[in-house]
Amino acid sequence: MYTLLLLAFVLGYACIALEHTIKIDKAATAILTGVVCWTVLVIGQQTFFPGGPEEGFIEESILEHVGEIAEILFFLLAAMTIVELIDTHGGFEIITSRIRTNNRVKLLWILGFVTFFLSSVLDNLTTTIVMATLLRKLIGDREDLWFFGGIVVVAANAGGAWSPIGDVTTIMLWIGGQVTAVNIVLSLLLPSLVCLLVPLAIVSFTKRGTIEAPSDTADHGHGVEVPRRESSLILWLGIAALLFVPVFKNLTHLPPFMGMLLSLGTLWVVTEILHRHKPDDERHSLSVAHVIRRIDTPSILFFLGILLAVASLQTTGLLSRFATVLDESFGSVYLINIVIGLVSAIVDNVPLVAGAMGMYTLDTFPPDSDFWELLAYCAGTGGSALIIGSAAGVAMMGILRIDFLWYLKRITGLALAGYFSGVAVYYLLNGLV
Repeated sequence: MYTLLLLAFVLGYACIALEHTIKIDKAATAILTGVVCWTVLVIGQQTFFPGGPEEGFIEESILEHVGEIAEILFFLLAAMTIVELIDTHGGFEIITSRIRTNNRVKLLWILGFVTFFLSSVLDNLTTTIVMATLLRKLIGDREDLWFFGGIVVVAANAGGAWSPIGDVTTIMLWIGGQVTAVNIVLSLLLPSLVCLLVPLAIVSFTKRGTIEAPSDTADHGHGVEVPRRESSLILWLGIAALLFVPVFKNLTHLPPFMGMLLSLGTLWVVTEILHRHKPDDERHSLSVAHVIRRIDTPSILFFLGILLAVASLQTTGLLSRFATVLDESFGSVYLINIVIGLVSAIVDNVPLVAGAMGMYTLDTFPPDSDFWELLAYCAGTGGSALIIGSAAGVAMMGILRIDFLWYLKRITGLALAGYFSGVAVYYLLNGLV
């Protein structure tokens, strides 16, 4: 039965990794994998629990795991709605419209830093989508467009790693209690910044010159035109609402998703009041009730499915055994994290982090230990090594049609240089040498 459970998980994992090859949405595969894994666990419970589990144990276990997973899903749902609300009101245009230069190196640095800090407040996926839209307005040459897109992916993943709300994996660790908001910022800001600075420094000597603007610069946006003052209000109120979430958690000690729901509810009320005198169709287009339909629901279902699958392995004790094997093989938890980061370039980092959280308890590594901090960094930035290694990379690949092998030749080396440089900085800062 252990073999059957692992086979179901590995097969599902492989289908997720080969999503673009087999043409099956990874959310569908993840949902099936989660249900099948728990079904195998129930059918083979005599094998997994010699003598049989205590009455109601499996039911209690799955409900406990669903409760933990729900915290992550509600957090993401509320956060994604706030970001979509800002985008609907044209808030991001206020930031992107200020970028005006055709110097290739200068533009790389500007876009890199804007992406880095924006992704720490929003998230790396949303920031990548916003920046990809901007790139298409600024750059006409395909080679330059793809290269800038690659750098944006590196910057977005680096920026998301050091913020408790910047990347799904960091959110998971924060909600799970493995890291705290202030400490993760203080510990990973410099390593993550170096992860971006090293590639930017390298390209500063190899990518000089000017960029070619696109021949068609017309704005092909859609939706209701929003006055500038309303766009500014929703932008800064939305960013303040997102930044308030860690503060709310520290003040009330309630789970982070409660703070995110409070922020969403506040913005919802503000927009209802702001647009109450507008025509019905315009008011509806700018309302949360309409915006929430644009949320990436398949991604939410993907997280649900894959986290359920990992929870089944955790319940049987397989992850604990795997942790022992890793410890014996590598002998260092820091090497384990580096490997996890590199593997995340091939497969999704969400199940990798979920697996690590299941393998190592807070008794083994207490909150804010080096292991959890480095895990957040490695899982967040390691995916930049391949275009398919992160949600940001996949999004950029889809929007700009970046070729996999082109990215491998032009960006992978830069991403790895930044990745290992960040690890080295973290290693030095924490006195591990």
